[in-house]
Amino acid sequence: MVKHEFIAKAPKVIGVPLWLFISARPRQWLKNIALFAPLVFEGEFFNPGKFWLVVFGFGIFCVVTSAIYLINDVIDIEKDRAHPFKSKRPIAAGKIKPAVAIFAAFVLLGAAVLIASKISVFFTVAMVAYATLQIFYSLFLRSVILLDVMAIASGFLLRVFAGAVLIDAHVTIWFILTVASLALFLAVGKRRSERTLLLASGKTLGTRSILMHYPESLLDSLTVMFATTAWFSYTMFTFFQPTPSAGPQVLVLFGDLPRTFLASKWLMATVPFVIYGVMRYLYVIHEKKEGESPERVLLSDKPLLITVICWIVLLFVIIYGSQFLPAKLLRLLQ
Repeated sequence: MVKHEFIAKAPKVIGVPLWLFISARPRQWLKNIALFAPLVFEGEFFNPGKFWLVVFGFGIFCVVTSAIYLINDVIDIEKDRAHPFKSKRPIAAGKIKPAVAIFAAFVLLGAAVLIASKISVFFTVAMVAYATLQIFYSLFLRSVILLDVMAIASGFLLRVFAGAVLIDAHVTIWFILTVASLALFLAVGKRRSERTLLLASGKTLGTRSILMHYPESLLDSLTVMFATTAWFSYTMFTFFQPTPSAGPQVLVLFGDLPRTFLASKWLMATVPFVIYGVMRYLYVIHEKKEGESPERVLLSDKPLLITVICWIVLLFVIIYGSQFLPAKLLRLLQ
């Protein structure tokens, strides 16, 4: 609130760009980390050429998502004004004129397409497909029951494929199912939390018409279904994921291992963290009445954040341990 008051008192030439930046919702850039997934599981994270290429792609997607949020806020200006929290968004609050926001959005989209076309045709196609999907989602897909959450999941899949084509990585079917299931789980959880929030604030569901078609029992059933498919798909992915082709894994440090402990199975050590993370998110949705903003939940719920950090650390140790563990420790393990 203090930050917004400061911007409001700033000269207009400074205030408008800052309000545009806030409307671009930089916190949402966290979702674009999905581009790094193929890089990590391909075993190429410490390959400078491929790493910085994905970082560049990540930046381009951040520009695109920011442009989409500006367009979305212009489309939703009247609905946002009736929302308990969204009414404070700069465009809904009258801090930015809709025409200015639309102009800025198309400038950002044009720049992103121009730059992406210099990198990869397939990456550009994935990015344009993502932007098109999001615009259609803002216009009408989010008003169609079930198709709205499927559109959200498709957005995550396009991010993953965009990251994969940048480095020419292989994406297994179990990984695709994992991403889709997790995205559907988060999308349904978001719908349930939005419904709870509006009812608790005294607002009618008419302020978000799609929620009228989602009875609580259906949302609960869908949440359980996608929570189950998310952790199960990830389990199958870790079991069948082929050994990364780039460099040795930490598992070779242990010498000759029984077939029981083949390298391709060690990723399954990360499964308990995923199961706990799913259960914790269910707790957040049902007991803490949160979940409307998944990225905010991730950054604010300490148990969930710690679980994600532990999962990432273990993942990197399993895939890349031999590349960064101290030499003395390597000798002890051999």
